[in-house]
Amino acid sequence: MSKEKLRIDKTCLNCNYVVDERYCPHCGQENTLSRKTFHHLFIHFFEDLTHYDNAFWRTIFYLFFKPASLTKAYMAGKRLSFLAPIRLYIFVSFITFLLLSLFSNETTLVKNTLKKTNKNELIIPTIDSLHIEEKSVDGLTKVGILSQQNNDTIKKILQQTKIIDKKEVADFGYKSVNELDSIQKNANEKLKVSSTEYWFLKKWLAIKEDNSNEQIIEKFTTSFSHNLPKVLFMYMPVFAFLLWLFHDKKRWYYFDHGIFTLHYFSFLLLLILTLFFVDKLFPLLGKDPILKWTHFSIKSIGIFWMIYYFFPAHRRFYGDQFFTSLFKSGFIILINLVIISLLIILFALYTFTNLS
Repeated sequence: MSKEKLRIDKTCLNCNYVVDERYCPHCGQENTLSRKTFHHLFIHFFEDLTHYDNAFWRTIFYLFFKPASLTKAYMAGKRLSFLAPIRLYIFVSFITFLLLSLFSNETTLVKNTLKKTNKNELIIPTIDSLHIEEKSVDGLTKVGILSQQNNDTIKKILQQTKIIDKKEVADFGYKSVNELDSIQKNANEKLKVSSTEYWFLKKWLAIKEDNSNEQIIEKFTTSFSHNLPKVLFMYMPVFAFLLWLFHDKKRWYYFDHGIFTLHYFSFLLLLILTLFFVDKLFPLLGKDPILKWTHFSIKSIGIFWMIYYFFPAHRRFYGDQFFTSLFKSGFIILINLVIISLLIILFALYTFTNLS
């Protein structure tokens, strides 16, 4: 029950009907003041999504530990006892990607802060910054400052450092856009690339000229994570369509598969968020072997449950025989994995070519 004060005026602000009690008997609107504080709006937003009562926690419990029971209850008409599927997905998606983004930004901020050193701090130079070459090492060995064994060790370190320094995010054999254009115009046909490859390479080389490897990785990660919720949301109709293809069209409507998909994707996001916080929490508790074993066990169980969850959910909701359900659910998962893999590759390429 709302604790807000009622308006003195008994006329409904929405339909002008006479309101004798708290709610209008004609349209159902609460007869309270229309001007609210920001605190009220913020609290009301989460109340509207979760109801802040047993319905929210019952929904989360069913979603985690009773595969398909939530979907079956909703389809049976028990809709006030649980959160509506679309509200559940929007809430879980919002919270998941918000918290993942916040913690990701916090990690980046810590890294950037650590890079900024004060004048009084001791800065340890790297081997590359000292400009040590193999010839100078040989010279120190000749005059007796270094032994031959130390000479060999330092050379190996230098060679390994050079290999690491030369590593890039992706190297397609072109140093610049000008070099690519020159080869495309003047080289023989064997060295030229197709128009699609040329377009991609030109985009990529332009990005490399304006950004370092670290900047490219950071921008790609940020862009990818920010747009992933949109990709998942757009993929859900495809997932539901695949379910529709494999089941009786007379018994099951596309709407039914859509509800099952909303609940399944909500479960995946919520479990991903849970495992994310498990990874964040346990390192803070210490390095005790028991804690490490507990962390590993919880994470392993979570990953197993994420993979296995679809099979009992599919069988309980659609009511097929064990082997029939196993075949259908396995084939559906396999098809989805192929499609999702292709979409992730395409999305990654799209993200790379649109970095600025």
